[in-house]
Parts: sequence; C-alpha cells; structure tokens
Amino acid sequence: MPSLPTRLVHLAYDPGVSPKSGGLPGLSVLRTVVNSINLFAIIAVVGALAVSLAVWAWGHHSGGHQAEANGKKGATVAAGAALGLGAANGIVAFFSALGSQVH
Repeated sequence: MPSLPTRLVHLAYDPGVSPKSGGLPGLSVLRTVVNSINLFAIIAVVGALAVSLAVWAWGHHSGGHQAEANGKKGATVAAGAALGLGAANGIVAFFSALGSQVH
C-alpha cells in the first residue's frame, strides 16, 4: 500500500485541461445556433410578457381576481426569464472564471 504522501500526490494531480477556442471544428456553427436559440427565447419572452400584461389588465378591469393574479405571475416570470436570458453569457463567464481560480 502506498504511503500517505504518495496518495496525496495522486489526489492533487492536475490533468491540465482548460477551455481553448478553435479546438474542434464547428465551434462557430455551435455559437451561431446557441445565439439563435437565445434570440428565439427572448422573442418568446416578449410575447409572453405582452400576453401576461394583457391578462393582468383584463382581470383588473373585469373584476377577475384569478386572471389578475395569473397575469401578475406571468409578467413576473417573463421578466425573470428576460433577465436570465440577457445575463446568461455573463453568468457563465463569471462562474467559469471563478472556477478556474480553484486550485
């Protein structure tokens, strides 16, 4: 059985893996696809927000408390989704940079 220092050296082994641009073919296509998905999602959120605001207004003016509450929830969820979609690149970059500092 190996000694304790030898086992600790094996646990601390650095595989030397880090993200590198241009390593695989098709990276630009993948970026384009992800950007397009993000654009479609943002457009869908705009539609969801418009519908939610209309339901909120209709519920308020018609006395439909359930419709008003659902419109508020939908508007809040759509705003949160817009925030997440807009910040997705920054969030991933932040945690990637934070993770690369762990040694």
